Amino acid sequence: MRASGRFLFGRRARRRWIHLILGGALAMPYVLVGSVVVGPATGSTDVFGSFTLQLLSFAAGLPLAALTSLFPLTRPLEVSVVRSLCGVDGDRLADGPARTRSAKGRTAAWFTLHLGFGGVVAGMSLAVPPFAVVLIVLPAFAGLRDTRLELPQALDHAWALALSPVAGVAMLAALAACAAGSGALLARWAPALLGPTPEDRLVAAEARAADLAVRNRLARELHDSVGHALSAVTLQASAARRVLDTDPEFAREALAAIEETTRRMVSELDAVLGVLRDGDSTVPAPTLAADLAGLLRRTRAGGLHITDTIGVTPETLPPVVSREAYRIVQEGLTNALKHAADQPVTLRIEAADEHLDITVENPLDSSVAPHPAKRPRGHGLPGMTDRARLLGGTAQAGPVEGTWRLHVRLPTKGPA
Repeated sequence: MRASGRFLFGRRARRRWIHLILGGALAMPYVLVGSVVVGPATGSTDVFGSFTLQLLSFAAGLPLAALTSLFPLTRPLEVSVVRSLCGVDGDRLADGPARTRSAKGRTAAWFTLHLGFGGVVAGMSLAVPPFAVVLIVLPAFAGLRDTRLELPQALDHAWALALSPVAGVAMLAALAACAAGSGALLARWAPALLGPTPEDRLVAAEARAADLAVRNRLARELHDSVGHALSAVTLQASAARRVLDTDPEFAREALAAIEETTRRMVSELDAVLGVLRDGDSTVPAPTLAADLAGLLRRTRAGGLHITDTIGVTPETLPPVVSREAYRIVQEGLTNALKHAADQPVTLRIEAADEHLDITVENPLDSSVAPHPAKRPRGHGLPGMTDRARLLGGTAQAGPVEGTWRLHVRLPTKGPA
């Protein structure tokens, strides 16, 4: 009984009833247009004086409703109303206008059903409650039988008069059942008629993929720039603290490097946030050609011993390769700072066979750095792998003959 009461008069049923009433209100202009057609066709001057002619006007207006539903805004508006009032999961409904012929046909079918069911339920909601109330109170106000209400003659009998309250309540219950049933049917049909087509799913998937690509790019940029800067600043500050009394000159160099590193980190952070806010940034991204020397200088100021071999002229590299190569070198040195700060690091950047080879090596020493299998798994190596893969290159990292080696190969011509 409680479940039946919720189905007929619960919050969801009331909201669906409102949805049907809105459909009836939308149907009124089409009914008026239908009456203009039905009146001359039947020779009647008072279409709304006949219930049969009203139904004919209503039926004549529905095809026009189906035709006007082809406007692009129809599906977004209907989907919005269905999500708000019908209790349908929003993920099962499409976003945006219908693009294909089948989607437009389903939208037309839905709009016609909405206005059809809504017109019937709205008409019943206007006519049934007043008559039902009269039947309910009729035994207590017998004088109502002598008014102009044109009540059925059967109500002149005593047995009919006694049963009129029951009939009134039954009419109200039937109205609620019709409204709840119609609302439930529309809610069940909504995903099939307003749901996404394969084309809609493809567009949504492409939008999600583009959004994820932007998010991943921003995450890589933040990790590489901010992560490297924080690691370098931490080691530079530690080195300056250790030699502050014995080697003031080195301490001053370390503090200067800290200042330069943090200033550059703020600049790069502004660049990334500019992309996040406006989709573009006026701050140029660091490149191998313009910023490699500064990167090596700041990293060495933290106490890392770097032996570099640059066998290529960075200015001759394509801009995108130069930019991604800088980030890869930066992340390789950051990993060396984290895991082998007291070990010498070898950096080689060479060009061969229309490829750019980047190699970062440092000795493995279990007494100084963790065993490679136990190194923390962060976002640096996957980020470098993504950068290399997006350019059509490869990235490998792991222990090789007593050293930890990072080797990245990037194409300098072709698709990159």
